[in-house]
Amino acid sequence: MFADRVLSGMRPTGALHLGHYHGVLKNWAKLQSEYDCYFMVADWHALTTNYDNVQIIENSVWEMVIDWLAAGVDPNQATLFIQSRVPEHAELHLLLSMVTPNGWLERMPTYKDQQQQLSQKDLNTYGFLGYPLLQAADILIYRGNMVPVGEDQVPHVEFTREIARRFNHLFGKEPDYQQKAEAAIKKLGGKKGKLYDELRTRYQQEGDSEALEAGRALLEDAQNLSLGDRERLYGYLEGGGKMILPESQPLLTAASKMPGLDGRKMSKSYQNTVTLRDTPETVAKKVKQMPTDPSRVRRTDPGNPEKCPVWQLHQVYSDDQVKNWVQQGCTSAGIGCIECKQPVIDSMVAEQKPMQERAQMYQDDPTLVRNIIADGCERARKVAQETMRDVREAMGLLYS
Repeated sequence: MFADRVLSGMRPTGALHLGHYHGVLKNWAKLQSEYDCYFMVADWHALTTNYDNVQIIENSVWEMVIDWLAAGVDPNQATLFIQSRVPEHAELHLLLSMVTPNGWLERMPTYKDQQQQLSQKDLNTYGFLGYPLLQAADILIYRGNMVPVGEDQVPHVEFTREIARRFNHLFGKEPDYQQKAEAAIKKLGGKKGKLYDELRTRYQQEGDSEALEAGRALLEDAQNLSLGDRERLYGYLEGGGKMILPESQPLLTAASKMPGLDGRKMSKSYQNTVTLRDTPETVAKKVKQMPTDPSRVRRTDPGNPEKCPVWQLHQVYSDDQVKNWVQQGCTSAGIGCIECKQPVIDSMVAEQKPMQERAQMYQDDPTLVRNIIADGCERARKVAQETMRDVREAMGLLYS
């Protein structure tokens, strides 16, 4: 069995905003202390919809990494890297394309949805059609079995699982699979090898789940097995073939509840964002310009918080005491809209202050960011190369 590993990424398409922080980055900062995490700058994915505007990608890569670091992503706990600097992603994508039915890509629910949403762009390209397969390669190259996604991205993880299952079915059984498995058993040593055989028999003949768990634990503790032999024996224990690529599972994350400055979801396309590194003055200006309940034409007119976009921000940033103050003051015209907005401004500025302080160090010395990414790319590529050795061997491409 492969160790638990998380793979997630973001496309560099502009400055990150508070929606990214509440929807993704806070979760990354939590996951990095619980799992082996790989966080990817998905620059190739950005090309699928921005191939005609590559300048925005180039300008956004390093600024996005600074935003990650500012938000609490720790390069000492997680591996941060750029997708295009690990060419094994492209190789695995190519090899997986050889066994992926066209219909699997065409039926992806996001394919037609995004074509409609981005109808102003020419997306009749393989890059756009095939991006779920590239996404699958991104996950599988690190044998990432846990993928943090929202509900709308679950089909992509299911697709990745189907790709891994198909690949393992086609290539997991080597011509001399049994002989290699038996040779690997001998490497366990006399006592452990005999115990492995007993546990395998008990599981396969009697369906003894405890024997299966004991066999897995035995292999986990075996120090003298290569990764290939260990995975071969996991498959032999269960009666299948060698598991070359793991079947990933979605790690469901709550949808971001961060509203934009106009009440809609915070999004660059709506131009309703507060970026992670907006100055306090910019934050105050943006929030003060927010529309409010249209029924409050004059200061003395009572309002309804449920009809005001500012109230949605209070749901994110204010405690019960402040929300009660807003409810009472708005409905009785006891407070004005500028007064109502001030606690939101104060809370946003307080949330951003430590992020801006962390970011300053990397803004002052850009080589720090480049060194972090260089180290991360090196670590990521070592893992990717190990996976590709097994993939090439399974597909008969590891020529001597």
